[in-house]
Amino acid sequence: MWRPGFAYLEQHQARITGYHRGFCVYSYHHRGTPDRPGLVLGLTRGGSCRGMLYRVAAEQSDETIAYLREREQVTAVYREVWVGALRLSDGKRLPKVLTYVADPRHEQYAGALDMETQAGLIARSEGKSGRNPDYLASMVVHLRHMGIRDRGLEDLLKAVEQRLEA
Repeated sequence: MWRPGFAYLEQHQARITGYHRGFCVYSYHHRGTPDRPGLVLGLTRGGSCRGMLYRVAAEQSDETIAYLREREQVTAVYREVWVGALRLSDGKRLPKVLTYVADPRHEQYAGALDMETQAGLIARSEGKSGRNPDYLASMVVHLRHMGIRDRGLEDLLKAVEQRLEA
């Protein structure tokens, strides 16, 4: 959300329903390795989720989707899903936006792990894109910047920090 990596015309906060954000994907590449997997966020069934919506120029849509596939689909753990979204700035309903949803059939799908297991994996993991604790901390900071308080992620960050201090 905070580092889209592509050119866009507009960005807006939005909410989707039917999915929620969670550390439900084992990371073998960006935030861990196959021997020491980390955890990364994914969308999984149930609830709702606030995040960022980016509008790209029509002539750049194919290039943008190709970029996202290369970045997000390193191991094909996510499915591309077109969902409806509510743009929060004006309440406009958008019938079709692209998002990436964790595939529960994929070997890297972690599902709903308890807080201690999540904290243990995150505290010890590092991958090609950096330390797993830094990824979690960045998410918490950027959500706060957007005006979103995710108590679950904030509690998880505290648990990770306590492990790192020990």
